[in-house]
Amino acid sequence: MTQKVFLNNEIIESSEAKISCADGGFLYGAGLFETMRASNGVVFSLDDHIDRLFTSAEKLKINMRGDLPSQSYGKAGRKFVADAIYETLNANELKEARIRLTATSGVIGSENPEPTLLVTAVSFGAYPKEYYEKGILVVLNSYRQNPSDVLSGHKTTSYFARISALATAVQKRAAEAIWFTVDGRLAEGCVSNVFLVKDSVLYTPSLKAGILPGIARKTVLKLAAENSIKLEEKDLTIDDLLKADEVFITNVIMQVLPVTAIEAHDVGDSKPGKMTKKIMMLYSEYFNKMVQNVKS
Repeated sequence: MTQKVFLNNEIIESSEAKISCADGGFLYGAGLFETMRASNGVVFSLDDHIDRLFTSAEKLKINMRGDLPSQSYGKAGRKFVADAIYETLNANELKEARIRLTATSGVIGSENPEPTLLVTAVSFGAYPKEYYEKGILVVLNSYRQNPSDVLSGHKTTSYFARISALATAVQKRAAEAIWFTVDGRLAEGCVSNVFLVKDSVLYTPSLKAGILPGIARKTVLKLAAENSIKLEEKDLTIDDLLKADEVFITNVIMQVLPVTAIEAHDVGDSKPGKMTKKIMMLYSEYFNKMVQNVKS
C-alpha cells in the first residue's frame, strides 16, 4: 500500500503532496513540528502535543488561524489537528506508528495566508533492544544553544543544527549528542531531554535553560511526583553530568533510554542504574495504560 498523507484539508497519496515554493516553512523555516507515537491505534499524550504546538504557534506568531484549522487558537483548531492525525493513521491502516505533524506559516505575501498542515505516519521502528539493556554512548556537542534565542524552547522546523550535531555523534558511534548553553549550563540532547541521578535524587535542567518542554520529560516529572521520587529542576553543569550516578534521556519515541558512557567517561558502573530501571518500568506501565482505550 502506498503511503497516504494529510495535507491541508484532505488525505492524498504522498506522491501527490505539494506545497507552494513561496511557503514560509520552505523558504525560512517558519514552521513547527511534532513527532508522536501511536500504539494500539492510540496517539500517546496527543493533547500535550497539540497544546505545545498551539502555544508555540501563538508565541512565535506562526499563523494557525485561517479557515484551515479554525478561526482561533481554541478547541476547534485543536480538534481539527487531532482529527487529521487519526485520519492519517486510519488511511495508512496503522496501529503502531511514528507520526509527524508539520505546520508552517503558509504562503509568504498572500493577502489571507493559510497555514500549511502536513501529517505523515509510518510503521513504528523501535530503538535497538540492546540500548535499553546495556545503555548508550553519548558525546558532548561543541555547538551551543542560547536561551535568549526567540526559537529557544520551541520545536521548530529550523532543525539543521540538531541534525548536524546528531550526524556527528553517529559518526562517533554515539546515539545522541548533549548540548550546553552559551553560559555553560547543561541543556538537552539533539532529540531528547536529559535526566541525572545523584544520591537517589533525580535532576533535570530547568526550562529556563531554553530546553524543549518534552512530552516524555513531562511524563517522567508526573511519574516521579506520583511515586515519591525526589526530583529537582535546576541549573546543571558539566561537572554535575560527569559526577552523576546515573544518566538517562527521554523522548516519546525512545521513551526512557539509559546512558552508560559520556565520551570516554563511564557513568556509574557502566550499566543502567536502579533509578533508571524504575523510571523505565513506570513509564512503560503508564504508556501501556494510556493506549489501552482505542479511539472510537
